[in-house]
Amino acid sequence: MATQREHRVQEGARDVETEQRSSVAYLTAAEAAREGMRQIADFTGRSPEGVTSIEPAENGWFLEVEVLEDKHIPSSSDILGLYEVVLDQEGALESYRRIRRYARGRTIGNGD
Repeated sequence: MATQREHRVQEGARDVETEQRSSVAYLTAAEAAREGMRQIADFTGRSPEGVTSIEPAENGWFLEVEVLEDKHIPSSSDILGLYEVVLDQEGALESYRRIRRYARGRTIGNGD
């Protein structure tokens, strides 16, 4: 049988655990977008052009980031890559992969 002191210590430990869980800083969509672009640049060594889509995922964020893969003159000949990026709730990179390459200005539709 737990003493009153042991009971208070257990309650205090639960309070600290709850406070720690609630103090985790979850990213906003804007923060996730910036973090996703930064991490793609770090991993690929290429310049991100922008985030084309972002949506909350089960435990973080799912983004699509457009990256300049091959720079040409004129710039309308540049080759871009579209990357899927998954970040956890704190902004750590969980995965990424290139899903498409295309010339700048080329329209990407459902059938492409």
